[in-house]
Parts: sequence; C-alpha cells; structure tokens
Amino acid sequence: MATENRQADRPVGELLRDLSQQTTTLVKQELDLAKAELTQKGRQAGMGAGMFGGAGAVGFLALGALTACFIAALDTAMPLWLAALIVAAAYAAIAGVLALLGRNRVQEATPPVPEETVDSVKEGMQWAKSRAKSARR
Repeated sequence: MATENRQADRPVGELLRDLSQQTTTLVKQELDLAKAELTQKGRQAGMGAGMFGGAGAVGFLALGALTACFIAALDTAMPLWLAALIVAAAYAAIAGVLALLGRNRVQEATPPVPEETVDSVKEGMQWAKSRAKSARR
C-alpha cells in the first residue's frame, strides 16, 4: 500500500520516464532472449546439416561398394574390364537422364517471376484507373 501511495505522489513526467526506461529494458531483454534462442536453433540446424553431409559421404561410399559388387557379379560371366565398362555406361546413362530432367525443370522455373501476381497487380491497377476515371466524371 505504501508503494502505491508513493507512485501516486510522483509527477506524471517522472512516471512516464520510468515507464520508458522499463519498456526499453523489457525490449532489450526480449531481444537478448530471441538472440539466445536463435543461436541455439542455429547450432542445432548446423549439426543437422553436418549430419546430412556425413550421410552423403557414407552414401557415396555405399555406392562405391555397390558398384564393386555389380562389377564382381558381372565378372563371373565376362572379363573384368568389360564388367566395369558396362557398369560405368549404366551410371553414365542414368546421369544423362537425370541431367536432362533437371535442365527441363530449371527451364520451366525460369524466369523466376511470380507471373500470377504480376497479372493480378496489373488487373488491380487497371481497375483502380477505371475507378479514378469514373470518379472524375
């Protein structure tokens, strides 16, 4: 109760100054909290990205082992060099198909302009112009 009486006796200017200081302090504390939280999430995302990189490296090693397996399996029916050549040609064909499909997807996505939004904005501008002309009459 004594604190309430002291607050009521203070001038409005002093109360507003205190409010401003407290608001500034609160905003700074909230920003510090947000920074800490984003730093923690950034670390977690970095660790996850590192794990994806590790998975890619191990996956590459697995592909190498699988390639050796394919070559060894074909080696039972033909010379080793021919088995390796067949496996390499199969990988090259798969890579070529993926490259063509990827190129087509990229071409479909370019230019990166939101065409529907541009059309919508143009329609909105035409509508606004027509409304402005009819309002002048």
